[in-house]
Amino acid sequence: MSNPQYAAFTALDPFFDVVMRGMADDVDGNHYFEAIADDAIFEFRYVFPNFPTQTVGRDALMALYSSYGDGTVLHSGDGLVVHRSQEPGVLILEYEVHGKKLHTGKAYDNRFVSVVTIKDRKVVHWRDYMDSLAAYAAETDAAL
Repeated sequence: MSNPQYAAFTALDPFFDVVMRGMADDVDGNHYFEAIADDAIFEFRYVFPNFPTQTVGRDALMALYSSYGDGTVLHSGDGLVVHRSQEPGVLILEYEVHGKKLHTGKAYDNRFVSVVTIKDRKVVHWRDYMDSLAAYAAETDAAL
């Protein structure tokens, strides 16, 4: 993403790229954060210490993601499958991201399902599910 406003988030570029491909026909904006409504609600359907289960608003989401690159750097995003819900404006995105956890040196390979509600070409609700065990194993000395 070439916009200097988003330079602090480059560690997440593969995530941004894969989900924006999935939403390309339904949202406006060149960057993920431009596709998010000011008051969007984000639900994270997994529990990790010091990570919220809900965040409200684009600014809060940007603040939450601002230090992502301190611990994780992604190098790719793939496996994208887009399902259109019977409910208008709802997409179900399946995708994977791959990278490295910096403090453990371990590979980070995770799978996600995101249920995304779009209104007036902006994301207004995002419910996220991921492979919590893969994330935990990359963060710790635990072996899968």
